Amino acid sequence: MKTLLIFGCSLIFLALLGWVGLKIKPAPFPAFPQPTPPFAMIPLPAGLPAPVERFFRLVYGEEAPVITSAVLTGRATMRPFGPLALPARFRFTHDAGKGYHHYIEATWFGIPIMKVNEHFLEGQGRLELPFGVEEGDKIDQGATLGLWSESLWLPAIYLTAPGVRWEPVDEVTALLVVPFNDAEERYVVRFDPANGLPTWFESMRYHGQSSTDKVLWLNHLVEWEMHSGKPALKTGTAIWMDDGKPWAVFTVEEAVFNVDIREYIRTKGQ
Repeated sequence: MKTLLIFGCSLIFLALLGWVGLKIKPAPFPAFPQPTPPFAMIPLPAGLPAPVERFFRLVYGEEAPVITSAVLTGRATMRPFGPLALPARFRFTHDAGKGYHHYIEATWFGIPIMKVNEHFLEGQGRLELPFGVEEGDKIDQGATLGLWSESLWLPAIYLTAPGVRWEPVDEVTALLVVPFNDAEERYVVRFDPANGLPTWFESMRYHGQSSTDKVLWLNHLVEWEMHSGKPALKTGTAIWMDDGKPWAVFTVEEAVFNVDIREYIRTKGQ
């Protein structure tokens, strides 16, 4: 009996220890060493759907910046498998509208226990995980949608990137059409009727290369903050409809734009 009691107490202690470790956020990555230079500006284009024009006037005013690159750094929680949510830190490097590098460290007690390197370059995706590498046409499709979803942190490229266009639906909904190889992908974008900011990006995406069917993939934009008097996205989540709960919550804590990332985007690590 005494042995069973000691064993039970040990299990409770280990479970409590594990739970505490998952509540500790990792330290942020160091600040990116290059600052954002002054932006070139362009007038907002004419003919945008009503909720889209309202949004861009809120975030930019009469003119939008020309953005060629972005480095987004922050912290997250992720569920790479099962219900367990891991704290994480990330750095996403974007060649705006063309490609990206994702580097993510999932942590326990602030110590990295899983690292992810994902590249999407020249239209091809490569996902490197501790338990294998994924590549292929369905990875490319998912990476394309990831690229344009994350562009919510640099939304001016929805106005400037080749092959991107907006189509009207109603006063609080629009379609965003983006290029994918020789075809196109579409998002349903839903805007908050009260504040004019987008709340949902909805698209159909493959889970992975072995997927047989696309699944509704939801990006929920849950928190905005004011920068120089203008709203900017702070926190967004990613949800697979066949799961129903966020598998990742990303909070950007630093964003720099139009820096030289030509070599940096091809590296591994942060």
